[in-house]
Amino acid sequence: MIEVEHLSKKFKDFTAVNDISFKVQPGELFALLGPNGAGKSTTIKMLTTLLKPTTGKLSLNGHDVVKEQDKTRQSFGIVFQDPSVDVDLTAYENMELHAVMYHIPSPQIKERIKDLLTMVELWDRRDNLVKTFSGGMKRRLEIARGLLHHPKVLFLDEPTLGLDTQTRNLLWDYVGNLAREKEMTILFTTHYLEEAEANANRIAIIDHGKLITIGTAEELKKQTKTDSLEKAYLELTGKQLRDEEVSLGEAWRERHRSRNMR
Repeated sequence: MIEVEHLSKKFKDFTAVNDISFKVQPGELFALLGPNGAGKSTTIKMLTTLLKPTTGKLSLNGHDVVKEQDKTRQSFGIVFQDPSVDVDLTAYENMELHAVMYHIPSPQIKERIKDLLTMVELWDRRDNLVKTFSGGMKRRLEIARGLLHHPKVLFLDEPTLGLDTQTRNLLWDYVGNLAREKEMTILFTTHYLEEAEANANRIAIIDHGKLITIGTAEELKKQTKTDSLEKAYLELTGKQLRDEEVSLGEAWRERHRSRNMR
């Protein structure tokens, strides 16, 4: 479903992503982990058409990401690390706006919105302004919105950041069901390593722009002779603090600001 071949991205003299390759299968829950500035966000920006690769090939749902950008965008949904819903609209209005942006046929819009808001337990709050929602409710709305156009791939960028344990567990239940029942491919980033260990089928660790290793949590623990994913992660990436990358949500909004100014 996702194919990355010898992917690199350079910004003048700085190499943010350095010749990485991996594949993600249909229905797989795939975690992309790494310290701040490791190249995770840059990789996802290229997969979601926000950045053009310097070298390499990207394929998503059979589409060339660089040459078939519109078809690629129709194939994925995305939930950003920072909230991206319009808090001055109702939950239903947020969903309607997304439906129009993705050219969903009018006869299908109401049914899809009802099905998805029911799935994330927000149908009873559909007419409430989003500014009245808790952080967990906003995340659930973002997931529903990201699924409205029936994507084959869902990107989750730190989807549970700042949420309480109960809400985090609820969201991962939703995500797991999507992968199993709809064979949806999920690629996510998280700094909560226990989430990756509990939910990912496979884990890729990237650092300094290079793909260090890829495998199941058990394989990574065995490789590093450790007894937890956190210890394996630190063994592979070290304990030095890193600078942060520009978030995916900020990059997405900047792209739309640039489009609107043309």
